[in-house]
Amino acid sequence: MALVTLANGTEITAATGGRPLDDAAPLVVLVHGAAMDRTVWAMQTRWLAHHGCSVLAVDLPGHGASPQPPLDSIATYAEWLVAALDGIERPVHVVGHSMGSFIAIETAKRRDLASVMLIGTAEAMPVHPALLEAAANNDPLAAQLMSGWAFAPLSRGGPHPSPGSSMAGGTQAMIAQAAPGVLHDDLAMCAAYDTALASAAEITVPVHMLLGQLDRMTPVGKAKSLAAAFPDASMTIVPGVGHMVQVEAPRITRQAIANASLPAAGV
Repeated sequence: MALVTLANGTEITAATGGRPLDDAAPLVVLVHGAAMDRTVWAMQTRWLAHHGCSVLAVDLPGHGASPQPPLDSIATYAEWLVAALDGIERPVHVVGHSMGSFIAIETAKRRDLASVMLIGTAEAMPVHPALLEAAANNDPLAAQLMSGWAFAPLSRGGPHPSPGSSMAGGTQAMIAQAAPGVLHDDLAMCAAYDTALASAAEITVPVHMLLGQLDRMTPVGKAKSLAAAFPDASMTIVPGVGHMVQVEAPRITRQAIANASLPAAGV
C-alpha cells in the first residue's frame, strides 16, 4: 500500500504494483467491490505495473486504509473518483468489480475515459435478506455468507494461484476487517442502484465485461441485458468461475485488462 499523490494534489491510499506512477503509460484504475479494498487486486497490480501500465488499485473512502469516511451512494463514490482523477491527461482505463462496476459506469458518465471493464456485474444487484440482516447486525456471518456465495465450488476448496492461500478464506477475512456498518451500507447502495441500463446507454467508449460462468451473485443472464445497453460492449465468460473473477482466474483477468489498456502492444 502507498499513499499516492495524484496530479491535482489529492492523496489517496492505493496499490501501484510496487512501481511509481509513470506519466507516459496508460493509467489503469482498479475499483473494488463491497466491503473490500485494494488487496482484492493483488494478483493483477504488480504484473500490470511491469507490463506497460501505470496501476492505481484504490481504497474507496471508508475502505481499507483510507482515512476518509465512507460515502452514501454509487453516484457519490463515482464523483469522488472523478475528482481524484482530475488533472490526469493521459488515457485512463477504469476496471470495476461488483459494486466497483457500478462506480465505473457512473465514472464513465462523468469523465472521459479510454475504456471501461466491468467484472462480476449485472443490470441490478439485489441482496439476499439474510445477508443484509447479518451485515446490519455486524454479524461475522455476513462475511461468511458473502464469501461462500462469491466463489464457484472448485474455487472454495481447490488450488489457489498463490500457494498456501485460500480464496474464500482470504476474501472472508478481508470483508470481516471492514469497519462496522460498511458492508451493510455498501450492499444497500448496490441494491438501491437502479440506473445501470440508462447510464450504460450514455457511455460511448469501449466496454468489456468479464463474467464468471458460475456467478451466483451477478448471474451471466442479468449481465447480458446490461451489455446490450452499451453502444460498444464486448463480453468474456470465464468457465468454472464465480463472482470473484480476478481472484479465481487472475491470469485471465490481468490479460484482459492489458488487452483493453494496451491493444497495440500485443501483451
